[in-house]
Amino acid sequence: MRSIWKGHIRFSLVTIPIQIFSAIESKSTIKFKQLHNADNGPIGYSKVCKTCDIVVPYGDIVKGYEYEPDNYVILDKEDFQKIKIKSSKAIDIEAFVDLDEVHPTRFETVYFIGPSTEVATQTFNLFTKTLKNSGKAGIGKIALRDKEDVVLLSEHKGGLLMYKLRYPEEMRKIESVPHLGDTEVDDTQLKLAETLVSSLSKSFEDVVFEDKYKDALMEMVQSKIAGKEVVQVGETENETPVVDIMSALKKSIEAAKSKAS
Repeated sequence: MRSIWKGHIRFSLVTIPIQIFSAIESKSTIKFKQLHNADNGPIGYSKVCKTCDIVVPYGDIVKGYEYEPDNYVILDKEDFQKIKIKSSKAIDIEAFVDLDEVHPTRFETVYFIGPSTEVATQTFNLFTKTLKNSGKAGIGKIALRDKEDVVLLSEHKGGLLMYKLRYPEEMRKIESVPHLGDTEVDDTQLKLAETLVSSLSKSFEDVVFEDKYKDALMEMVQSKIAGKEVVQVGETENETPVVDIMSALKKSIEAAKSKAS
């Protein structure tokens, strides 16, 4: 694994040299290229100026912030280089919090963190074991890809997980979702629904996650490579509207019990 960032974790007077790795395996994603249907030539993209309608070379493109309609302040590469913030080469831990205090909507991308050198391993292990024994997670800031992000660090199997967190102002209000509202719920239906949840409950580690769409897609690709005519791959399900909620709940509980036995 190749690191994407090297720097330090600092909390109080303790400094730990670390390196950050992407935790996401991008190779598992099926990717397609866009081709011209006439000759299968790859499709390229040109950046065209909407004012003069000409193709603009990459070197002639600048970044502009639109502070008023059609009025921009231009920032070039040198302007961005002038912005030196403390988190550009260090993650300064500002506080330690309980992990369950952070709402799931705040979590974004996940990364792995490890010591940058063998010499740093001992101090790194001290930090991870402290987090594990205390049940706390560290909150700090880091500058990645021209943006300062709030991050949360938590211990995981002797290493650290780093989560980028969304700022509060990035989150929309759930109250904006239409048709939400408190309505009376039938007690009998509620008890049956809770029984169904209980019968389907299991440990998160025991849940098997399968990407059925990806498997079906790869089956289709392999069939086409083999020269076969593909009509349909994968299973299809017909949705039927729920008419009798009581009947549906009872049948669901019976199906869950028979599946478990």
